[in-house]
This record gives sequence, C-alpha cells and structure tokens, in this order.
Amino acid sequence: MPKPPSDPRWVFEVKWDGYRVQIRKDHDDVRIFTRPGHDWTKRFPAIAEAVRALPVGSVIIDGEAVVLDDMGRSDYNALVSDLGGPTSGKASHNSILMAFDLLYFDGHSLIGVEESSRRHLLEDMVSPEEIGPIRLSQEIDGDGADIFRAASEHGLEGIIAKDRDAPYRSGRSGDWKKIKCIASDGFVILGYEPGSGYGGIGRLLIAAFDNGKLRYVGGVGTGLSSRSAAILRAEMDKIVVSKPSAPTGRKREAVWLKPVLIAEIEYRGWTGDQKLRHASYKGLRDPDENGEVFQLRR
Repeated sequence: MPKPPSDPRWVFEVKWDGYRVQIRKDHDDVRIFTRPGHDWTKRFPAIAEAVRALPVGSVIIDGEAVVLDDMGRSDYNALVSDLGGPTSGKASHNSILMAFDLLYFDGHSLIGVEESSRRHLLEDMVSPEEIGPIRLSQEIDGDGADIFRAASEHGLEGIIAKDRDAPYRSGRSGDWKKIKCIASDGFVILGYEPGSGYGGIGRLLIAAFDNGKLRYVGGVGTGLSSRSAAILRAEMDKIVVSKPSAPTGRKREAVWLKPVLIAEIEYRGWTGDQKLRHASYKGLRDPDENGEVFQLRR
C-alpha cells in the first residue's frame, strides 16, 4: 500500500466510497455513465437534474455517486441498498455527487491541462459551500502523513493524493495515488454457507484471482444488514449451481453459485496461507467490473 507523498506539489482529497461516474452535459441533455460505460442517468435523477441546472453549456464531470451517513462519511452498503443492487434498475433518491475533476468545459477539452487549473474551473462551477445533489470534493493542503492519520481517526476509507502539475490521464498513471486506511477490494462470491443471519446467510465463501484462476480466500460472516442481505440473496438464488468454481475444502452444507457476483469486502490483512483476516461485507459491485477483482501476488 503506498504511503502519502510529502512533496508540496501533491494535494489531497477524501477517498469517497461509491460508484465512480462520468457526467456529460450538452445544454439540457445530461447523461451519467458508470465506469464500465452503463448509462445510469435514470438511476441518479436528482444528480442529473442538478447538473442540468449548472450555469454552463457543455461540461464533462468526473466524480463519485455516494450516500452519506450521519457523520458525513460515504457508505457503500447504503448506496447499494438505495439502488436495490447493481442490476435492479431502481433509482437512488439519497445519493449525491462528489465532483472532483473536469474533463471538458464549454467547448474546450481539459485533458491536457494541469490539475490545478482544472480544479479552479471546477470550483468556479460548484461552490465549496454547496450542500445539494452536487458537492465539491474538497482539496486539503498539508502534510500527507498528517492528513492520512486524521482520515483514519475519523473512520474514512482513505485519501487520494493528486499531482497538481499533471494532466488528466485515465487508468493507473501514478498522477493520482490511492492510500487506504482500511483495505477494501472486490472478490468473487463462490457460494455461501446457510445460517441464522439475515437472508439465511451464515457466511459468504469468496475468491480472488491467482494467475488467471479463482482461488478461495476465506469466508465472510459480518457486514450484512437486513436490506443488503435481501438484495444479495435475491441475486444468489438466480445462479445456484451444483459444485464450486474453485476448491474450498470440505463445505458440506454450502450452496454454490456461478462465479459472476463480485462483492466489495473490507478486511484487515492476510493470514500466512492467504486467507482474509477480519473480513466484512460492504455490498455488491457492478458485474461488469470483473477487472477489479483482487489479484493475488506472489
């Protein structure tokens, strides 16, 4: 896991825990796209309407759709529950957009423009005091280690460090560094052990990729709420199969699934035999984000 940079050219933001989206506005036409390219405009109606009202003719905004808890922290499980799961098509009525970058502004591409200038344009468009469906992801100046420590103490998922002088580059360029307070990644659900928990789910059995093949990395028995368990169980009941997609040891009572559901799992580390420690379920990911499944490293 990278350490927070200390060079003054870096600036920091909260790492928001939701769905990364790109919003495109061309006068009254507004479209909201997820990272895999799905049009989710109808799933975020309040955000779309707020973007439509922005005082700009054309713009492309990069941001994160989130649901906030009572402490102002993003809650991924609450977002997934609000949406009724990633495949339900239900509209979210509690989500907001945390806007953190601009790619295009009134007829001009900003791809090659440095981060600091893109940021000035974004702040001119979205006020730091805004508390509606579109909000500005605040930049924080200071020592990276101190900011990271404060984020950890406040129960945040992590921080993002951005190079002020860098142009906008998609993918893993190194211009943005993700520093997590608590590890959280995507894992394939192989099946589950029935139990007395919500939805009749005792423990999820999950896997990561190991050289292109699925490898069992342990069970997850915490993190489910009544609502999230109902959503998960409805999805799992559609894809039951007779045997596991990866060896798991003896699991006599387990219900096995097609390996198509990806769960966001929070965890505290790994055991010596590559099993997750203190793992907790956070929610289902968009099934098209298969490339985001955790890859074991030797």
